[in-house]
Amino acid sequence: MSLADLAVTRSSPASGWFGTAAGGLAALAGWKRRAVAIALGALGALALPPVGFLPVLLIALPGLVWLLDGSPNRRAAFGAGWWWGLGWFLVGLYWIANALLIEPEKFGWMIPFATLGLSSVVAVFTGTATWLTRLSGVTGVGRVPVLASAWTLMEWARSWVLTGFPWNPLGSVWDAAAPVLQAGALMGVFGLSLFTLLVFGLLATLADSAPRRQKIGAVTVSLLLLAAAFGYGTLRLAAANDDSVSDVRLRLVQPAIGQSHKWREDLREAHLQAYLQLSKAPGWDKVTHLIWPETAAPFLLDHDDAHRAMVASVAPPGGMVLTGAPRVTPQGVAPFRVWNSLMAIDGASQLVGLYDKVHLVPFGEYVPFRAILPAAVNIGGMDFSPGAGLRTLTLPGLPPVSPLICYEAIFPAEVVGRDQPRPAWLLTITNDGWFGHSAGPYQHLAAGRMRAIEEGLPLVRAANTGISAVFDAWGRELARLELGHRGIVDAVLPKPLPPTLFALYGNTLPLALSLLCTMIGLALCRVQRRAD
Repeated sequence: MSLADLAVTRSSPASGWFGTAAGGLAALAGWKRRAVAIALGALGALALPPVGFLPVLLIALPGLVWLLDGSPNRRAAFGAGWWWGLGWFLVGLYWIANALLIEPEKFGWMIPFATLGLSSVVAVFTGTATWLTRLSGVTGVGRVPVLASAWTLMEWARSWVLTGFPWNPLGSVWDAAAPVLQAGALMGVFGLSLFTLLVFGLLATLADSAPRRQKIGAVTVSLLLLAAAFGYGTLRLAAANDDSVSDVRLRLVQPAIGQSHKWREDLREAHLQAYLQLSKAPGWDKVTHLIWPETAAPFLLDHDDAHRAMVASVAPPGGMVLTGAPRVTPQGVAPFRVWNSLMAIDGASQLVGLYDKVHLVPFGEYVPFRAILPAAVNIGGMDFSPGAGLRTLTLPGLPPVSPLICYEAIFPAEVVGRDQPRPAWLLTITNDGWFGHSAGPYQHLAAGRMRAIEEGLPLVRAANTGISAVFDAWGRELARLELGHRGIVDAVLPKPLPPTLFALYGNTLPLALSLLCTMIGLALCRVQRRAD
């Protein structure tokens, strides 16, 4: 299949079922067009964890291309992507309402603003992708790689604009297909987003007015891309091993404390006792390190000697407890500051390691633009301060580790300090109690798994209400505690891989692939116009 063969594919509707579907979508206007776009985006979101039903993308993504084809101007092109994105994010982020229902009398009024408002804002990025595609002037089969390129660029922008919110990028749908997910080691989740739009978007050309052989060519390219990813991933997984770090045995503690009870003053001692009892459950004598989740210890352990000694009492001989806890400036030191921290406490009650969360959750841990926004929008109740930066901690008895607290695990290429020594594993502590029993914890887990594959590093994840898990450097799940289950899980610590291509170059690779796709799309369009 030559470049010229593909280039003559037109974006005007052809006959047949695909042509009828494309023509029908392209002809839509007004509220019908908007409703269909939302429905397509919402349908596509069913491919996200935990549902993972990938066949919906056979409809959702070609449908987006056809809506774009039918856009009479740039404003309508933006609208096609924005309304599609609104459906995608409304379904993908519905669980945000659960956080506001922890204290409905205080925050219930925010539900429509948080769910619809946030979805509306992040949908600007999908709308911009379709707008840029229309702005390029590329038609025919070339419009698909250009759209994939613009989409990838906008997902990358979404990871840092206004501190970033890269939740549920399109590439995360491959959590349901472990072999394809392995491509993340080469190009990261944004590269997988590019791949996804190419694979499913090229099917839209079946509705184009072009000879049959060109349509077959476009579909063949789609299938070859998919086969290449499956083949690469299958071979990569076949070469995986079960090597683990000798003399390290981890115990993850998951107390399943509901968010409405977590910070109650009258329950704080009981919560700590629950952690202590779970930590000392049978098998404790075979464990070297205990891992508790985010803010597990509801006390200021760096200043509170009595409670720090209680935590130290369950540290295995020669080992330690790694726990989340709040940290504040010493008494009398101004300005007063609070950090969301991870602390490593040994059996002698010494604080032997410390990490302060860097990437804070807007409106959950701090209020951006506080001068103009009411304090009531701060769900967490106080403003935390960001830490100094990502760190590689060297702790007694453990390989070097890069700690991450909750939200920090969703940022591709930002889970290892680039100015720090390369760690041998990633540790995420989180409190997913905010999410309730919803898709949120599963999506958060999938993001962590993707970071393990991207970096070639095992990931250990301890969550308050679940899902706690251990993944090896290939993203294979080795241990798991289900959502809402109180208990412990003991696991080995897998060994790391040499730095992956993505670990070495980060998001430079998906952005370079995005540029390549733009060039291919422009070249296809140019060849098509010459053929005309």
